Amino acid sequence: MSDIILCALALTLFQIWLLPMAVNLKNSDYLLGNRDEEIETSVTYKRIARAAANLQETLPIFLTLALLSMIMDIDNTQAASAWLALRVIHLGCYTFGLAKLRSLSWVGSLIAMVYMAMQLI
Repeated sequence: MSDIILCALALTLFQIWLLPMAVNLKNSDYLLGNRDEEIETSVTYKRIARAAANLQETLPIFLTLALLSMIMDIDNTQAASAWLALRVIHLGCYTFGLAKLRSLSWVGSLIAMVYMAMQLI
């Protein structure tokens, strides 16, 4: 389970910092500055930002469930792996504007977390 937690944190770093920076290199002065002014960003950048905000809303719940699984010695590896895979799919779908598949991956990741929680009861 600890390896899945580390992968989830790596996804978070990639999704919140590296990917937005990579698609916004044209605004390097903004990235290296105080960011006081508003800048023009692409649709892709805005999608990535929304996906990152969504991840930040669910990550604490996932981490809590994963840590509780470890503490209680309950094997939630498959559900945690499914959550991680679905979050990667969610990011890809959000980035490329695949709305229906994005919604399905979000629902799937939510179901994976509910399953993890049910295993802890």
